[in-house]
Amino acid sequence: MKNVLIVEDDEIIAGEVAKHLSLWQMKCTVVEDFGKVIETFNECAPDIVLMDLHLPCYNGFYWCGEIRKISQVPVVFLSSADDNMNIVMAMNMGADDFIAKPFDLQVLTAKLQAILRRSYGESISVHKLEVGNISLNLDDTTATIDGDKLDLTKNEYLILKALMERPGKVVSRESIMERLWGADEFVDDNTLTVNVTRIRKKIEAAGVPDFITTKRGLGYIVGE
Repeated sequence: MKNVLIVEDDEIIAGEVAKHLSLWQMKCTVVEDFGKVIETFNECAPDIVLMDLHLPCYNGFYWCGEIRKISQVPVVFLSSADDNMNIVMAMNMGADDFIAKPFDLQVLTAKLQAILRRSYGESISVHKLEVGNISLNLDDTTATIDGDKLDLTKNEYLILKALMERPGKVVSRESIMERLWGADEFVDDNTLTVNVTRIRKKIEAAGVPDFITTKRGLGYIVGE
C-alpha cells in the first residue's frame, strides 16, 4: 500500500481525493496544519505528495522546495492556476506533474499510478475496488462476494466498475452508457436497464440485496 500526502486546503476536494484513492489501496494523510507541512511529511513518510498551489501560510512552490531539500519523493501539483508560468515554476521547483483543477478522479489516479511505477520500479500491487463485501478485481475483470466468485459479462463488469468507482454518489445513466458504448453510437436505453437488472439478480443471489439503488430520473448508486 502506497502512502499519499495531500496538501490541499479545500476540505471537500481533499476529502474526495482521499476517499477515492483509498479505493485503490492507497493510504492518504491530509495536512491539517499548513504551517507544519514538513513535520507532517516526516511523520507519514509518503511515497507521493499531492500539492495545491495556493495555501495558507506559504504557497505550494515553497513547500515543494522545502521537500526537495530532504527528499526526492514525487510531487504532483493540483491547481486551478494552470497558466504556463505556474506550470514552468512548478517543474523548476522539482514537481513531477501539474494537474489542472477541476480534474477527473480517474485521470488523477491513473497519473499517480504511472508516476509511482516510474519512481519505484514496480507495479501497483493491488488493482481492485471494494464496496461493502463486494470486491472488483481490475486485473482479471472478476468480482467476488465474501470470497465467492461472481460471473459477469463484459458490460456487467463495466457497469459495476463505473458504480463502484463512486460509492455513495449517483452515477447517471448517460455517463454509464457513454462509457460502455461511446457517445456517437445509438443504444436503446432499455439495454442498460436490462444489464443492471441482471447484475442485481446475480448480486442478490449471492446474498447481497439492494446493493444497487435506482434514483429515478437521475441514475444509480451503490454503497449508499
